[in-house]
Amino acid sequence: MLPWKRVLRPLTALLLTAAVAALPTAAHAASAPSTGWNDYSCKPSAAHPDPVVLVHGTFANSTDNWLVLAPYLEARGYCVFSLDYGRLPGVPLVYGLGPIDKSAVQLQTYVDTVLAATGAVKVDLVGHSQGGMMPRYYLKFLGGAAKVDTFVGIAPDNHGTTLDGLTKLLPYFPGAEDVISAATPALADQIAGSAFLTKLNAGGDTVPGVHYTVIATRYDEVVTPYSSQFLSGSDVHNVLIQNLCSLDLSEHALLGLTDRIAFHEVANALDPARATTTNCLSALS
Repeated sequence: MLPWKRVLRPLTALLLTAAVAALPTAAHAASAPSTGWNDYSCKPSAAHPDPVVLVHGTFANSTDNWLVLAPYLEARGYCVFSLDYGRLPGVPLVYGLGPIDKSAVQLQTYVDTVLAATGAVKVDLVGHSQGGMMPRYYLKFLGGAAKVDTFVGIAPDNHGTTLDGLTKLLPYFPGAEDVISAATPALADQIAGSAFLTKLNAGGDTVPGVHYTVIATRYDEVVTPYSSQFLSGSDVHNVLIQNLCSLDLSEHALLGLTDRIAFHEVANALDPARATTTNCLSALS
């Protein structure tokens, strides 16, 4: 038997190193002045009574994932907050790597902190990638449905990902999945068919009382197939961004980082009573 564990350990370390190198905004954010959100003195307005909690994705953090969306929502009168979750010991700057069920507990604690600070009854959640899926565990198993009005997932891996079939190779390499799970549990949890996702999706995708919106792009190269991102349920709005603007070429990362067309649809989901048409011109809004 080939020594797969010895091969995969440095490979996993290399992926982590590459992820840090690919996120220069994270390093910048560590030394940047206050971005203006996470203001615990912010009191929600009558127009927007629910604070918005932003939930970053894998290999991201509470600042770099939201450098565009957080100010976008602030400018529209929302109290905006974001958290770091899923930290692994010895891995700086990037988060969302720990076991997802444990990350959901961190979200639970953070939501309670925001509610206590703002005096609000409920929050709205907006998440990207893993952050667009992980809160569903909080809603379903940790009592979050009583504290959340609207949940918007941007490019979420709701039913896992095959990474264009690459993860299907894991069973052919004895011990490979164990190594990945030990090094970055969140990656193993996000593989289609994982024990975590099986539990999460058993008995239905949604829970009563929460309004769900999913925003996906057909050019997603991380969560594949992109249609697996969509949810089934009585209070679900599934959006393919190219149906709103065929010129939108955003892939997985850009959909959550910079895509103002997607952000316009986020704003519509948070405030449906004041929703306006989302189209290519929404990039200028």
